[in-house]
Amino acid sequence: MVFQQNGSGEQKIAGLKRYGGDLFEVEVYCIDEILPPVLDDTSAYLPQSLSCQLVLDFLRHNDLSADLAALCLRHGIPVIASGKKISCQGLFTPPT
Repeated sequence: MVFQQNGSGEQKIAGLKRYGGDLFEVEVYCIDEILPPVLDDTSAYLPQSLSCQLVLDFLRHNDLSADLAALCLRHGIPVIASGKKISCQGLFTPPT
């Protein structure tokens, strides 16, 4: 499952579809609203539960990324968020 904000993951999604062919089933979750700098409650923007094997985080808002990582941790789903400057349990942030 890919989480993106305002098209931030479109190139990566296109690459997965182009080069992955039928190897991956890609579900995209888009958040395209203008958001305040701080989100105390992200429940209006993120799903309550997930059913997937891996999450790719291309969200730009750190509060969303942190809460997404916590949601995935509860469900035992690894999260890859390349280049992020945040640190949360279950969130893998390889350098870009």
